[in-house]
Amino acid sequence: MNLNKINTIYFLGIGGIGMSALARFFQSKKKNVFGYDKTPSQLTDELMAEGMNIHFEENIQLVPENVDVVVYTPAVPTNNKEYQWFIENKIPMMKRSEILGILSDSFKTIAIAGTHGKTTTSTLTAHLLKQSSLDCTAFLGGIAKNYQTNLLLSDKSNLLVAEADEFDRSFLHLHPHSAVITSADADHLDIYKDKNQLQLAFVQFASQAKPKGNLIIKKGVNLNLNPDNQSTLYSYSLESGADFFPENIQIQNGLYTFDFVTPDNVMKNMKLGLPGLFNVENAIAALAVAYLNGVNEQELRTGLGSFLGVKRRFDFRINNPGMVYIDDYAHHPAELRACITSARHLFPGKRISGIFQPHLYSRTRDFADEFALSLDLLDEIILLPIYPARELPIKGIDSEMLLQKIKNPNKTLLGKDQLVDELIKNKKLEVLLTLGAGDIDRLVPMIEEALKNR
Repeated sequence: MNLNKINTIYFLGIGGIGMSALARFFQSKKKNVFGYDKTPSQLTDELMAEGMNIHFEENIQLVPENVDVVVYTPAVPTNNKEYQWFIENKIPMMKRSEILGILSDSFKTIAIAGTHGKTTTSTLTAHLLKQSSLDCTAFLGGIAKNYQTNLLLSDKSNLLVAEADEFDRSFLHLHPHSAVITSADADHLDIYKDKNQLQLAFVQFASQAKPKGNLIIKKGVNLNLNPDNQSTLYSYSLESGADFFPENIQIQNGLYTFDFVTPDNVMKNMKLGLPGLFNVENAIAALAVAYLNGVNEQELRTGLGSFLGVKRRFDFRINNPGMVYIDDYAHHPAELRACITSARHLFPGKRISGIFQPHLYSRTRDFADEFALSLDLLDEIILLPIYPARELPIKGIDSEMLLQKIKNPNKTLLGKDQLVDELIKNKKLEVLLTLGAGDIDRLVPMIEEALKNR
């Protein structure tokens, strides 16, 4: 499809983080952008303020005439009335990932994949490029706090940074010049059936890197890669023995400094503007890909120190001596473990309480034991009901089932409508984490306000 010939584009599920970045891109190109989403949010409010026409009911009468293409996300169920109407009327429909693939083919693309770590890594990579003489366009999977958006635009750079999502094999529409893989843990087993199938998809993604491009893989992610496309394979790690790694890691005022070791030299005393040891690892990946694409040492140093992070990625909402509140998108056992461990590292001796909203019945079923082990790292656990997203309930799979697997007796199951009241009246809080990828983000402003006013 020739995207230049599109005048009116319709987004089915426009409030999604990846969908909204694409919508913003087409709005910037002066296209007529319309869309539907199930519920209003801060993001849809912003899109409407930017001039997009959005509605929140499945209503064919609200669909504009002469739609050239419908962009949809697998998160929208196929029984959606508008989805069915587009199918019946043979209006061209494309997945979000297909559109992103077409767009990226006209750029020198840096694609960052991984079952976790990809949003922070891709956002930091984009920031390093944006703060350099190279500049970039970027489609991000979160809201970059430096720019308060998930889309970065450039009218002079041919570089594009794209978060490469493994869900529904979306990342296989990308053919990047530089490909990064941060992790390949078992996830999305509703799509891939088993870890082996997931890893085969990552191998295929890596094989799609352009000739004479770069593959940058976290050491220990064993994918049996044998690049036969003339791309150069690099490794990165938190420890020595990789092509890129940090030395002399230290904490100063809750933030990390380290020496950045490359195959060619050592950049001393680099300062990362983010807390969390896992973010040092993300930073090594971002520094590596930016370095390989021509960002110089001084630009790397400036960009790294000025990076403010991503909303909902170890995101400090309150940070004072009496109360710390951190919000995080963690929705996989490994992500929960990384977030909770980082909080313990930063606040030794403090009581760590966590509110977790499980995401998807299938993921809760597939990783119930691992979720319980990760949540047991907390001093106190509050579980919310499972956020179903695109799924129908699975018999016997609910938050009560997960609660029973958690060994820590300091555990509670609450409805969303009970949560804020319970926090204020009955909980002694020192460090609070909100965790999950569902609609728990809608509760964050209410929790923050209540804690500040308590």
